[in-house]
Amino acid sequence: MALDKILSIGGKPGLYKLLTQTRSGFVGESLIDGKRVTVSLRNNVSVLSEIAIYTLEEEVPLGEVFQKIKEKEKGAKTSIGHKEDKLKLEEYFFEVLPNYDEDRVYPSDIKKIIQWYNILHENGITDFSEDKKSEKTKVSDEEE
Repeated sequence: MALDKILSIGGKPGLYKLLTQTRSGFVGESLIDGKRVTVSLRNNVSVLSEIAIYTLEEEVPLGEVFQKIKEKEKGAKTSIGHKEDKLKLEEYFFEVLPNYDEDRVYPSDIKKIIQWYNILHENGITDFSEDKKSEKTKVSDEEE
């Protein structure tokens, strides 16, 4: 499953899989406990494929950050938990993304990224390069 089907809903813990859209919003299924929720368009909802992390040079898509975590952890869950203290979280994230902008990426953001990565890993969603492959395919198809 691609990150464009995974949602973060403001005020609700964890991540949600987009099931279907309705006239007034959409239906999502929690990746933590499998419960379904109906969310209106008024809620603050973020699609993971649209989130990027600030670095000193550019913004790096969240999928690339997840891929770097996966490479660092050799495909396993993170070696630290999202409830670690601020210093440990920042040290870990510096190993993953050495040029991240420390003024614009807060420890709370790092906690979310680590927590989200582990939730996705537990649900077998570990192919974060999927979006790039489809883009490359589109480009090569257009060139022909």
